[in-house]
Order: sequence, then structure tokens, then C-alpha cells
Amino acid sequence: MAFAVLADQVRRQILDTLASHGECSAGFISDQISTVGRTTVSTHLRALRMSGVVLERRQGRHRLYSIDPAGPANDALQFLRGVLERALDAGTKTGDSSTSPVVDPEGGSVRRRA
Repeated sequence: MAFAVLADQVRRQILDTLASHGECSAGFISDQISTVGRTTVSTHLRALRMSGVVLERRQGRHRLYSIDPAGPANDALQFLRGVLERALDAGTKTGDSSTSPVVDPEGGSVRRRA
């Protein structure tokens, strides 16, 4: 479920905002994301909350959002960390760096070194 939620670029931007600023209001998050409107941000926040990746806390009329450190995002992180560590260990054992995968930090795509 976490991977499906993280597949969307706007949701990744929301998570990046929460990771950078901590607990934030929906309005603040929406102000940080210029590619979509407030209604779309609210829809994505609801999906993140329903998946358990994000926690919602009500403070008066405001709703504050934060990443759930014990939620599915943590499980996805641990899974990816294990996969990448094994891949790096396997690459070190073979000693062939000419075909080692390189992750593009902007797009998140994986390509092979030439």
C-alpha cells in the first residue's frame, strides 16, 4: 500500500514538505506545492492518511499532518534499504562497477552506468 501511495509525484512532494518542516497544516502544505490546487492537495492528504503513511491531528478548526514514523512508510523504507544494501553488497563482491545501477535523484528512475 505504501508503494502505491508513494508512486504519485504530488504525494511525494507532500511527504517531502512534512519531512522538511515537521507537522504542518493543510494550507501550509498546499502553499509549498505550486503544481496543484488546495483541493487536490487535500485529496492527496486524505489518501496518505487513509494508507497510514500520514497522521492527522486536530487542533481547534485546524488539521495538522505529520509522517507516521511507525506506519507503512517505515516498512517501505526498511524494505528498500535491505534491497539496496544487498544490491550494493552483490556489486562489491563482483567488483564490476561498469554495470552498477545509478538512481536519478530528480526522477527516481534507475539507469545503468555505461
